[in-house]
Amino acid sequence: MHARLVRSAAALAVAAAGTLTWAPAADAQPSEPASSTASDPAETPAPDMGSVEITMKDTAGDALPAAVFLLLDSAGQEAGRGQTDAQGNLAFPDLAPGVYRLKETTSPSLLHETVADQDIIVTPGAVTRLTITAPFKAAKVLLQAKDDKTGKLLPGATVNIGTDTSTLLTLTTGPEGTAVGELPVSSRKAQFWVKETKAPAGYDLYKPTKTFTAGPGAPVTVTVTNAKTASTPKPDPSSEPTHRPTPTGPQKPSSGTGEATPSLSDSDTPAPASSTTAATPASDAAPKAPTGSLAHTGADATPWLIGGAAALIAAGAGAFAVARRSRTDSPADDSTQD
Repeated sequence: MHARLVRSAAALAVAAAGTLTWAPAADAQPSEPASSTASDPAETPAPDMGSVEITMKDTAGDALPAAVFLLLDSAGQEAGRGQTDAQGNLAFPDLAPGVYRLKETTSPSLLHETVADQDIIVTPGAVTRLTITAPFKAAKVLLQAKDDKTGKLLPGATVNIGTDTSTLLTLTTGPEGTAVGELPVSSRKAQFWVKETKAPAGYDLYKPTKTFTAGPGAPVTVTVTNAKTASTPKPDPSSEPTHRPTPTGPQKPSSGTGEATPSLSDSDTPAPASSTTAATPASDAAPKAPTGSLAHTGADATPWLIGGAAALIAAGAGAFAVARRSRTDSPADDSTQD
């Protein structure tokens, strides 16, 4: 009896310590979960989500498929990625409200430029729609100014290039006679005009307006031709008359004007004065040639003139001798009469 009491006391002690592990599972009572006043994060209502829808087109209004876009959140993390469909559409659903950045990573064709990055605001429960226009690549223009006769390249020519009433590009040829630039293109094949506003030095302005066509990203050469400015011809010295009358007598030294001054001929030279008192009548003197006219060159009259002068001198000398003799004889006659 004493031993039975000891075993009963030991069993009670173990039960009080809570170390009974052998009790059947069926006897265990399920414990109730402890109540808590803190809310469960998983059960917190999520804010209304938004979405983004884009449509991709070019400047001609055509849809652009196969354009790849990347969407980044405000922290720079990727929030979505996709490619436009055949109609150029792409959607980014289930986006938390906030500001996002849209980036084009692949252009849809070789004719189009990649669009610039842009920010998009997503609002709760709303769809943000965006139309994106991809520009065509610019045409590469080579301008040349040439001489219309020789084809020589000319520097200093300025032209305007445009379409309709708008000027899109202005170019001036450099020292090599050429210039390059990029011409904006709004369609797959567009027509443009070119007009020269300043001609090269020494050339006339090219007044006609030329036209040409260009496509996206394609090279095109534009050429304007200029004619040399006509100058007033200067008088040609060789066209002036060079024959001048040549005097027969000796010429005086040139006065520096380039023209020879006519001199008197032998026939125009006055005869030397006689040593007698008899004067030569003025009517017998040789006539002088008018001033500025050619001297008389008739050499056949010279002997007659010399002979006439000698006769006059001889007659004068005879008259003088007779008169002297008469004065000498007069006193003798008077003395004889006495």
